[in-house]
Amino acid sequence: MSPIEQHHLIPYYAPDGISLGKRTLDSAKRLIIGGVVKPSYGRKGHLTAIWLCEEDGSNPAEARVPVGTRYSFLENLDNGSRCWRHRREDARGVFLQVVRDCLVA
Repeated sequence: MSPIEQHHLIPYYAPDGISLGKRTLDSAKRLIIGGVVKPSYGRKGHLTAIWLCEEDGSNPAEARVPVGTRYSFLENLDNGSRCWRHRREDARGVFLQVVRDCLVA
């Protein structure tokens, strides 16, 4: 298979993320139209992967982790290097509420 033909191969994944090989672009489009798989598209709208649906027809596993509160982040230092910095969380209010609840009970 030539490098140009390999470029048009689309990764095919099981619902749990296990690789099931690759499919040609035409084959992947037929599977999408038939509702057998769910597509994943890149930033520029190109088809990047196809995911087999769950047995009950629901969506496969999420490709990205849900975004939540970040408690650590990269900090740029004055000398040009970078290091991890942790956000401080003030838990005293929560702790004192628990203590008050214990004293009342």
